[in-house]
Formats: sequence, structure tokens, C-alpha cells
Amino acid sequence: MAELLRPQRPNILLGYDGTEENEPALCWAVDEARLRGLDLTMCYCWHWPYPEDHVDESVRAVFQRAGENLLQEGADRARSLGIPGKVRTLLRREPVSDTLVRESDDAELIVIGSHERHRLLAGSTAVQLPARTHRPVIAVRRPGGTRGLVVAGVDGSDAADAALGFAIEEAALREADLRVVYGTWEPGAVPDWELPLFNDKHRLYEARTATLDKAVHPWRQRHPKVPVQMSVSLQRPREALLDAAADADMLVVGDRGIGGLDPLLLGATSSAMLHHAPCTVAIVPPDAA
Repeated sequence: MAELLRPQRPNILLGYDGTEENEPALCWAVDEARLRGLDLTMCYCWHWPYPEDHVDESVRAVFQRAGENLLQEGADRARSLGIPGKVRTLLRREPVSDTLVRESDDAELIVIGSHERHRLLAGSTAVQLPARTHRPVIAVRRPGGTRGLVVAGVDGSDAADAALGFAIEEAALREADLRVVYGTWEPGAVPDWELPLFNDKHRLYEARTATLDKAVHPWRQRHPKVPVQMSVSLQRPREALLDAAADADMLVVGDRGIGGLDPLLLGATSSAMLHHAPCTVAIVPPDAA
């Protein structure tokens, strides 16, 4: 297992709800804490089912006690999985995204559970959180066995460079291969002077290969032991990434690419990966390094 030579924030932050569907996220968070040598912070948020001005201390105490018990069970489960560091628990009465954003300053990354693909709702934490936080967010799907492959999507943007750095670190920590994919066919997201490239696929392929080589080179120097495959595809980014992720443990993308406009919204490709990727998805903002 590789060791990271850069400083890290002290915690892995986990959004926890105690459900069976959340168990893969707990296991992933424990694994991240173990691989990175960090502590684990588990957050559970409960919802007040009455109007805000309704006061009932006995009902509030029941919710409080239930949340405390659930977090204690989660902490015990994390320890049973062999987490070496400390486990801290946080109980809040507010939307989970609000708590995770507020607590993320000390987090190296945030881990949350995710519904199976095609089932994510627009207001779900997995969709909202990556657009609101400045930390990498890992949305964990139910695992299908370890395959030893991390896939990163790049497009020459700052966000993609941060995603590439995160992906090669994950590959190094997990002793996995890294596949770097550049889906090039997005003429609507490039400056006017690049549009002629889309009339000559050979020139487009050569130009994007040079961009990919330049992006990967410094990360290869930092992590020379990670096997890296590079792939330039003349597909749209969405199709290229979904194809590449078919046999991956994790797909890593930036929070928005060269076509990103609104800083409050997740990029179209990143959003599509959350909804449709067959594996766990990491969304990495450009200032995450």
C-alpha cells in the first residue's frame, strides 16, 4: 500500500443512516480511513416531522435517543471492520447536506451512500452535495467485487486535473490500475477557434492525445508505480466514461468540465455519471487539492 507524501485533512466524513443500503458507504469510508491513516466522522441527521414552531420535548427526546443509538451501532460496526483511528459521531436535526457541508472543512473527503443507478432523485444528497462542497464526494454504490481498476475522466479543465490527481492517489492507495479517458466529442463546449477540429477526426484525435499526455505526465511522475492506461475516444464524454467504467471499482470526474457555467450546479457529465455509472462515483472540485 502506498503512502501519500502530502498533508491531509484529519477526517473521512461519512453521511450515515443505518440502513442496509448505507452499509457499502460505511465499508468504503472505513477503508478510506484505513488506507489514508485518518479518523472517521459519522453524521446522522434526523427530520422533525411537525411544523417548526411545534414544541414537544418528549417526542424530540425520542428522536434524539434513536439517533444516538443508531450512531453508536454504526461506530461499533466501523470498529468491527478494523478501523485503526478514532470514530467520532455527530447527530444533527437538519438536512444531511447542510451538516456535511458545514463539517467538511476538516474532511479529506466525504462518503455517502447512493441508490442504484437510474434511481437517483433530483433532491437527493448524492446530487446536491457535490455541487455545494469544496471537498471530494464519493457516492458509493453496492459493490460487485473488487476489480482493481480506477477510471478518471479528463477534458483539459482545472476540475479534470484535480479529478486526475485524486484518481491516481486512489489507485496508488488501493494498488489498482488507472484508466484515464478523454471523451472528445463535445463541439458545443469548445471555443470557436477549435471548432474546425471537428471537421477532421484525425486532427481532433491528435490534438486531444497531446492534451491528455500533458495532463497525465506530472501525475505519473508523482506516482510512478501506478499502471496507467490512456484512452482518447471520439465519443461524447458521457458514452466514453460509461463504457470505460463497466469493469471499474470507481469512476472519478470533476464537478464540472470545460462547459461548466453555473458554479452552483453540477456539470452535465458529472450529473450523468451519478445517475448512470455502474460503479462508485467520486466527484472532485477543482480546489480539492
